[in-house]
Amino acid sequence: MVLRIKDIMRSEYLAVPPDTDVHRCVAEMVRRREGFVLILEEGRTTAVATEWDFMEKVLAPGRDPHAVRIGEIASRPVKTVRADAPTIDVVEAMAQQGIRRMVVVDGERTVGVVTAKDVFRAFRTYMDRVSSDIARLQSMTL
Repeated sequence: MVLRIKDIMRSEYLAVPPDTDVHRCVAEMVRRREGFVLILEEGRTTAVATEWDFMEKVLAPGRDPHAVRIGEIASRPVKTVRADAPTIDVVEAMAQQGIRRMVVVDGERTVGVVTAKDVFRAFRTYMDRVSSDIARLQSMTL
């Protein structure tokens, strides 16, 4: 059985236009308990802003979060993955590139997000199921 990204991705995510001010964006991230936000332009994800972007590009240099637009500080290019990609391939790419999240796409349309936390949760569930199946099979052969 091959576990696909579409099986573990989150289809709900925070997305804002690039002209949203950083303060408003961060307030919504806090309310939703999200560590990142997608930047949408003409229906496409063009950038991602994370907690690190806010610290490095707004807080540390002392910029006014009400005056800075999210599109100015968001990271580009966006790392994407197809929804039907095998999860193991995506995990390897995330590890090699040192990233914690990828945007899941169907063509150019964003359909979800997969994070390291999503991967850990999915693999734990998967491993629990495999362990249970092994234990059940072992008890049948004894």
